[in-house]
Amino acid sequence: MGTSFLNIVILMFISVCAVALFKRIHLPPILAYLFAGVLAGPQLLSVFAHPEEMHLLAEVGIVFLLFSLGLEFSLPKLLAMRSLVFGVGLGQMVFTTAVFTCVPLFLGIPMSASIIIGGTLALSSTAIVIKQATEMGILNNRRTQLAVSILLFQDLAVVPFLIAIPLLAQTGEVSIALALGEALLKGVFVIAFLMSVGKWLLPWVFREVARTRTDELFVLTTILIALLAGGLTYYFGLSMALGAFLAGMMLGESQYKYQLEADIRPFRDILMGLFFVTVGMQLELTVLWNSLFEIVFGVFALMIVKVILVRGASLLVKTDATDGWSAGVKLCQIGEFSFVIAALATTHGVLTSEQSSLIVCMGVISMALTPWLMNNSVTIARRIVNKDISFDDNVSFGNAEPLTNHVIICGFGRVGQSVARMLKMEGIHFVAIDMDPVRVHESRNAGEPVIFGDASQKDILITANVEGAKLVLVTFDQVDKAKQVITQTRSITSTIDVMVRTKRDYQLESLYSAGANQVVPELQEGSLMLVSQVLHYAGVPMSRILKRVRAERKGRYDHMHGFYPGETTEITYGTEDKLEFIHAVVLSEHASCIGKAIKDIDFSRMRVAIKGLRRDGNEVKDPDQDAILQAHDVLVIAGKPRRVERAERKLLEGS
Repeated sequence: MGTSFLNIVILMFISVCAVALFKRIHLPPILAYLFAGVLAGPQLLSVFAHPEEMHLLAEVGIVFLLFSLGLEFSLPKLLAMRSLVFGVGLGQMVFTTAVFTCVPLFLGIPMSASIIIGGTLALSSTAIVIKQATEMGILNNRRTQLAVSILLFQDLAVVPFLIAIPLLAQTGEVSIALALGEALLKGVFVIAFLMSVGKWLLPWVFREVARTRTDELFVLTTILIALLAGGLTYYFGLSMALGAFLAGMMLGESQYKYQLEADIRPFRDILMGLFFVTVGMQLELTVLWNSLFEIVFGVFALMIVKVILVRGASLLVKTDATDGWSAGVKLCQIGEFSFVIAALATTHGVLTSEQSSLIVCMGVISMALTPWLMNNSVTIARRIVNKDISFDDNVSFGNAEPLTNHVIICGFGRVGQSVARMLKMEGIHFVAIDMDPVRVHESRNAGEPVIFGDASQKDILITANVEGAKLVLVTFDQVDKAKQVITQTRSITSTIDVMVRTKRDYQLESLYSAGANQVVPELQEGSLMLVSQVLHYAGVPMSRILKRVRAERKGRYDHMHGFYPGETTEITYGTEDKLEFIHAVVLSEHASCIGKAIKDIDFSRMRVAIKGLRRDGNEVKDPDQDAILQAHDVLVIAGKPRRVERAERKLLEGS
């Protein structure tokens, strides 16, 4: 137990240092995790002598990744892309598997092993491509969606291989058709079952969970659903990732989509990092050193052939040449499921240990090159096409352009809805964020642009395109939550204005300190509107009223703070340090402050403010700091009840 814990701590330390170092030299975190895996693996530091011990935990990372991907690809969207998935995807898988099966056959390797090698080399890395595309913000453009369509079919194609390998080991090549048929039947049953559950049961489950308003329960339910879906497909001998993808896809059209994605992301990113670490651990440096030339030559030959074959498959649906070549460059690596297939084939004796090691070495090197290739895929495609094509890299399949110059309303209660109606009347676009499932459901049915989610979460604000907004308005009266919204907004963009509504002015300064540009206390603002009406009816010119209102707001309602307490004033527990009283202190002949100048009395230390001074029945506005206090003066002070009481005792008794 102690040794295992120490090994985990060492692995985390290596990973943290590697990610920090690679970030410093502007390299993607994926390479850092691969590097950490090589260092911690059995070939060097031997932190974990058996990397397969962490394989299940790492595979959960892929489950969460595919669940997130499913949220992006709802069933209607997938049906709209069926020509890409079952056209280009099927073509790429068939062409590439056939080509890479012929090469080992030519070298004298048995048919069963050749087919497995061909299949492993045909697969690409869903984990790297999706993660990198998400970080680059290109997941929804047409080139990436073409690549994702191929990846989706590849994930489906993994299933027959996983089922066929044990049967190949038992009875040889004649069982291939039987294995594929069995895989197809199981796949159809499980997919139909999961789609039924996802359509009718999951929305009800999350609606009930959301009504509890418990963040922990929502997160736990999300994780449980992803794992249950993955476990179900795994039980039937299919890929865990396939089940998670289907569950995510069923929830992709629900109002909880963005909150689900935000909740799952921390777990997904950590476990995905662990997955890449385990990939790095599987790199056998002795095999790499002994067959370095063959491996390097094989990697480059593999990448070139896969780029060409993806482009060939894209011709089936008459895809733009630049898009086809760009998708090929993105998908020319070996995938993570290749390692799973190779390991299973080695266990059943279909592949030798050396053949499996060569596939792993080629896979790690090709994965390490992928981030650079993805960053430059469009440039490479342009050079291949040899045209200066003008295109929009952000054109996507059926996705509306993100709003810009809009208002983000955090909280869609009565205040938020009133603001939204006024914005509509002025033709100003807005996006609302709310955590009430019933309210969100009703609003969305009425066509309102409302996102279900916690506005204090960074991912939800990014979904609302906070970077392109002109204002973030916080309408709910929860000061701590409002501060979190301000902090997360400022972490994304420092230029946007943030306005906060609060019922009273207790937390005015703390909200401004947190980064709010404007805080609107409802009680003071209501009083200000009432005063404006009174002044108007009293005959004060409107220009002077507006000037006074602006001055009060600019001075943060300075003349509206505090009140004289009365017999009916209720001070409940917990509010005594929030209320601000105004109190008149009558200075008797024996008061200790008599004869002192106002400036010599440390009112700031007493944490009270002077509101006025009355002498001989006349009010002295803004009394001079050099004024000497006299007997029978009335000093008007303001502050919290206890501070006012202490200040009065200090003025009168000197203690």
